[in-house]
Parts: sequence; structure tokens; C-alpha cells
Amino acid sequence: MEIKLIGMGGIGAALVPFLARYFQHSRSLKARLTLVDGDAFEPGNRARQEFARFGNKAVVKAEELARAFPAVSVRALAQFVAPDNIAAMVREGDTVLLAVDNYATRRLVSKHCEGLDSVTLISGGNELTDGNVQVYLRRNGVDASRPLTYLHPEIEHPTDLLPTDEGCERLIATAAPQLLFTNLAVAAAMLGALYAIIEQGEAPYDELYLDLPSGRQLPVRR
Repeated sequence: MEIKLIGMGGIGAALVPFLARYFQHSRSLKARLTLVDGDAFEPGNRARQEFARFGNKAVVKAEELARAFPAVSVRALAQFVAPDNIAAMVREGDTVLLAVDNYATRRLVSKHCEGLDSVTLISGGNELTDGNVQVYLRRNGVDASRPLTYLHPEIEHPTDLLPTDEGCERLIATAAPQLLFTNLAVAAAMLGALYAIIEQGEAPYDELYLDLPSGRQLPVRR
């Protein structure tokens, strides 16, 4: 499997060690993990993220995983997803785990996947104590589920910017706070969706809503 994990923040950094461990000990599945992020780990990230050293998040985490899970092929792309590189990053047959904190990137990735013949896209995001996971499957040129923009005007018409856009630093500085526990819940839900697709060929829902304080999870089929 070609798995592209886009975004190595709170959700991505929580998700990827368990994903690598799963493939390390699988007898029937082999995967190559490509970690994609143009951001660097900084002291302010410590409340929700763990990296062995400072530096680009994708590069540092790929080094850690390669040492811990030698049976899994891991590589890093130290760059943000942008219109001029997404075609090289996300290709036919890929499984994409999208763990970014901006709607503009979600729209970009979703629209690109809509133009592919076959692709699996699992996107997760959260506010402080609630979040959601969306599953978009495209098979043989046909949508098997809805793209990320469906019934989500905040993704279809984002008011934020891509990380590569001028002025994005200002938006990041004013971003809403994140909670480690919610990151973990969304990461686990994304892995659950991936496991269902591996085992059954599809997820039992198109979107999953979760709320941490109440413990509620609501799977929805569009």
C-alpha cells in the first residue's frame, strides 16, 4: 500500500506510530508510508506532540519510525501540499490520510482526488473537544462516497489560506487552541476507518462525528 500522511501535527503525530506498528507486525500487508509536512517542530508543540529533536516534522518522525519499525518503508517530504506539487504527491491508487488544520488544504486535496481514477481519502480534524472524520472513496473513475466538500461549505469555500500562501503565518498565530485528547480520539477514528477499508473494502460510514466530553460518536452515511 502507498499511504500518504499529510500533516504531522497533533493528529498525524499521534496516528503514525500506531499505523507503522500495525504494518510492522502484519503478515499479509506491506506498506510504504510517506509523511508530508513543511512545518518544523518547536517547543510550543510539546503539549500535544512528541518528536525526538527539533527540525522538520516529517523528516524527524520518519527517522524515528525507520529505527523503530525496520520492516516498514518510510520516507519524508518536507514540504506543504500546494497546487504545484499535489499531482506528484497524491497519485493513482494511493491511500491518503489527511490530518491538516486548514480548510483550504482539505479542499485542494479533495478536488485533486476527484480527478483520479482510484483513491482512498480519510480526513480528520477537530476543534477543542469535538471533531470529525470523513471518508472519500473513488473506484474505477466513479465516486463510491462523497468528496470532502459535500455538505461542508467551509471546505468548498474556505476563508483560510494554504500554508504556502502569503499571510498564512498571521492566521496560524490566531488559530484556535487544540487539546491532546481530542487529537488522539480523531487519530483513533481515522485508523478505525482505514482498518475497515483494508478488511472490508469500505468504511461503514461516510462521516463520523465525535464529541469528547459526552462520549458520543455519530456515524453518518451520505
